[in-house]
Amino acid sequence: MNPNPLLRRLGFSDDDRVAIIHADDVGMCQASVQAFSELDAFGIVSCGAVMVPCPWFPKAAEYARQHPEADLGLHLTLTSEWQHYRWRAVAHLDASSGLFDEEGYFPHRAQQTQASATPEAAREEMQVQLRRALDFGIRLTHIDTHMGTVIHPKFLQAYIELALANRLPLMILRMDEPALQAMGLDAPTAALAAGVIRQLEHDGFPLLDHIHQMPLDKPENRLEQTKAAFDALPPGVTHFIIHPAADTPELRAITPDWRGRVADYQTFLNEDLRIHLQQTGVQVIGYRAIANLL
Repeated sequence: MNPNPLLRRLGFSDDDRVAIIHADDVGMCQASVQAFSELDAFGIVSCGAVMVPCPWFPKAAEYARQHPEADLGLHLTLTSEWQHYRWRAVAHLDASSGLFDEEGYFPHRAQQTQASATPEAAREEMQVQLRRALDFGIRLTHIDTHMGTVIHPKFLQAYIELALANRLPLMILRMDEPALQAMGLDAPTAALAAGVIRQLEHDGFPLLDHIHQMPLDKPENRLEQTKAAFDALPPGVTHFIIHPAADTPELRAITPDWRGRVADYQTFLNEDLRIHLQQTGVQVIGYRAIANLL
């Protein structure tokens, strides 16, 4: 694929390696808000995204109001994955929406939501989540998706239209049909997504080249893992995902992958990582730089 025109628009060369270091799940629990506030101040992590339906969203919004320069987007949430710590839709929807499981919460898995939710209900829920984030005073810089749920034929159009209507970048990659199928999308979904991507780029909408996520099931030697991941980044713009959270009793009770989240938190508070990024020549930006182009 040709070099990403976004690189030149941001002032980089075609061969530069640019990373958006993104903290997912801000507001999922208290530990996620604490971690983001500390990482935002430390300065290696360049942005994050809030989960509006979650119990600690108001605290995340408070941080955003107190720190209007913070680069925070909307982590569109249509799933509730944990066993005992759950959340539900913020829009006034009934059971026919397909956005409720037998316990009255979002389904646990993306595939369940994709199978059960109606496009109309998902669109309304996404719109209400965005309005709620704005009403709470967050100056949103982008839109992305929790667990990749909205990257599906039923929801993709609403996802893109929400970003376009609000002049916000969204997490979507410059990929053709074979690459999309290699990621696990079926042929019809890959064809739809590829067509949308081509049109967006033709219209000058900023798109990303790569996505990388630090694995939550391998917390050991996290600093070395992270350095290696940055060393291996290809040219282009990479959405680099971490899930930082402070080590708290609540976090340990919520999720079995708490060690990986704590490891992300500790690693990105390490000055050695900042030095490594400078030495390897990886350029770090947030989504605000991309939003400013719109």
